[in-house]
Amino acid sequence: MRTIGLIVYPGFSAMSLAVTSVFEAANLHVGRPEYELTLLSERGGPVATSLGYEIQTAPLGRRAFDTLMVAGDNSGSAGSPRVVSYLRAAGRRTRRIAGICTGAFVVAEAGLLDGRRATTHWYFARALQQRYPSIAVDHDRIFIVDGPIWTSAGMSAGIDLALALVEADLGVEVARMVARKLVVYHRRAGGQSQYSALLDLDAKSDRVQTALAYAREHLSADLSVDALARAAHLSPRQFSRLFREETGQSPAKAVERLRVEAARLMMESGRFSVDEVARENGFGNRERMRRSFVRAFGQPPQALRRAAG
Repeated sequence: MRTIGLIVYPGFSAMSLAVTSVFEAANLHVGRPEYELTLLSERGGPVATSLGYEIQTAPLGRRAFDTLMVAGDNSGSAGSPRVVSYLRAAGRRTRRIAGICTGAFVVAEAGLLDGRRATTHWYFARALQQRYPSIAVDHDRIFIVDGPIWTSAGMSAGIDLALALVEADLGVEVARMVARKLVVYHRRAGGQSQYSALLDLDAKSDRVQTALAYAREHLSADLSVDALARAAHLSPRQFSRLFREETGQSPAKAVERLRVEAARLMMESGRFSVDEVARENGFGNRERMRRSFVRAFGQPPQALRRAAG
């Protein structure tokens, strides 16, 4: 059994507790207690959330955990000296330590992010960088893994981080089923931008959302209006009209945005050739991808790769 400790403190964001559902769903799916989760605080007992209600916690102690997670709050506080000291010592005996959203500030205060890459909510990213200049803060990522230290962006991105932990422990199929049970995407890749095209498109109906999710997961496939309409269980004419009403743009334009978003991340990673990126994201050839990049970003793929390097 893998033991997980979630460290909370007065005023922590109630949404941080959402990560616990991921581990609960994993246990239910596999039919055995793969994870045992303990809520921890400096002194134990009741701790008030940002909404004012209290939860019961166990005190920090000498018990060793496989994974420690630190909840975030709404201000980017650095944590109490005792919590920081506990984390600093735990860094030598804990397999993984994760900061959820602004929980990265507490992890950073313990010195565990020195010389590492990290992320946090975009609103607090500049403050994290200024306060801890030895950290390479990337404000435009959902979550980042650097060795044994994991950090996530906004609170909902903590769910993506938790799904990635489950995937690392139990495999991609278990993580995919957990995501399905929680009715969330499996899974937004850690490198995905916090400013997602899917979020920006802001589809209202289940039909259009389903088509967009299908497109995001099948970028290399045929994503014509007919194909997307089939995914939405609508006629092509009905789908095109509804899509434009909800998103303000054509299906073809939306698909291009999804493709360039995914292709940009692949280019920035530096692990794939231009032809591989074009093929994997459904552009067909590098010239078509180049034109799409210029329309979206004002520069070709290679320029973005050089800037990221």
